[in-house]
Amino acid sequence: MTAFAWTFGLEEEFFLVDPRTRALCADVPASLLHACRRRVGDAVTPELLRSQIEIVSPVFHDHDQAAVEMAALRRGVAEVAGEKDLRVVAAGTHPIANWAGQVETRKSRYRRLVRDFQIVGRRNVLCGLHVHVAVPEGVDRVALMNRVMPWLPAFLALSTSSPFWNREPTGLYSYRQAAYDEWPRTGIPDPFADEGEYAEFVRRLVAGGAAADASMLWWAIRPALRYPTLELRICDACTRLDDALAIAALYRCLVRALVRTPAPVAARAPFERRLIDENRWRAKRFGLDATFLALDGGEPVACRDAIARLLADVEEDARALRAEPALARVRAILAEGTSAHAQLALYPARCARGAAPIAALRFVVDWLAAATYGSSARDAEAPDAGFPTARPASSRYPGIGVTTFATASDASNRRNVRIRGSASASRRIANA
Repeated sequence: MTAFAWTFGLEEEFFLVDPRTRALCADVPASLLHACRRRVGDAVTPELLRSQIEIVSPVFHDHDQAAVEMAALRRGVAEVAGEKDLRVVAAGTHPIANWAGQVETRKSRYRRLVRDFQIVGRRNVLCGLHVHVAVPEGVDRVALMNRVMPWLPAFLALSTSSPFWNREPTGLYSYRQAAYDEWPRTGIPDPFADEGEYAEFVRRLVAGGAAADASMLWWAIRPALRYPTLELRICDACTRLDDALAIAALYRCLVRALVRTPAPVAARAPFERRLIDENRWRAKRFGLDATFLALDGGEPVACRDAIARLLADVEEDARALRAEPALARVRAILAEGTSAHAQLALYPARCARGAAPIAALRFVVDWLAAATYGSSARDAEAPDAGFPTARPASSRYPGIGVTTFATASDASNRRNVRIRGSASASRRIANA
């Protein structure tokens, strides 16, 4: 295992926005994709809707390489979009998007999806982050997937960026996950015994005309069809690139840690998947403020404590993969909050200053565009001076969970805060 490279890659989905109205641009010129490819290569691909675009990374061997190349890809796409009078936004949902006004991309696969799934496909105004990590030959990816599944709600909580839908606060940190549940074959997968059983399930779907192939299993995690990887799919698109890179690093370390510590195949409680899905709901609703049910029946565990214990559990792997600098950003997310925290702080703050709700939401879109383009978390500032960075607080707006603000300098001073968790949090959450 020491010689295995643990290569990885990221797929990031983005919205394309009109800079004047801040609404999604449904009539994106066909020349945009060609211009992006001329600038940064074939890493740029279309998505289901014409108002979206995707970056598919090359294969990475280390996190420094990923940081440099992903920043260049984001920058290149944002610059080309700017030349076409568009802005690029990374978020799970767009605050003021009108799903009924969107148009599917002129591609046979996408047209077929919209034809087959109707309003579910047309409402899919959602962007996600997917992370692939290579798995050594001889390791059953489905058995490994089963061991990763208890951690999926924690990865969602770290990525939340979709608190608004249809010009309204949803009361959720990840409405994207709630909307995505409209699709079949989404959410937490069943615990298949091994790759053979998984392949038999796919065979029956294909034989019955339910799916063309395994790529139409849209679960929160899956063995990739075309690559020898295990693909993490639960995460919202991360507004700040640093957050996406941190999540990729943590997932890569977790995969390595589980492979280096094989566990005997054990009988699983028939309701374990339901408990994991309950924790996924809690991550959707409360983000990092969630409390997770323990799979072994023990006391519930605070999400932040569970993630802190996971960081401790993968320290050996972080050193081996030289991922420690990237994981420092995970601790910063725990201290400062996610994109959803920032959006939910900006919106009421603008309303309190007299802005109409739609104007406050447009301001949120401006921040999203600025933070998407920024090369690091500290580079992204709001459209006016004094942009507040959200942090969790005990005083709350009902259903929101964030009310206080910190200056950028305050936030940077908190980056090295050590968050301690219960010594048994990791064991009780994962129990795998």
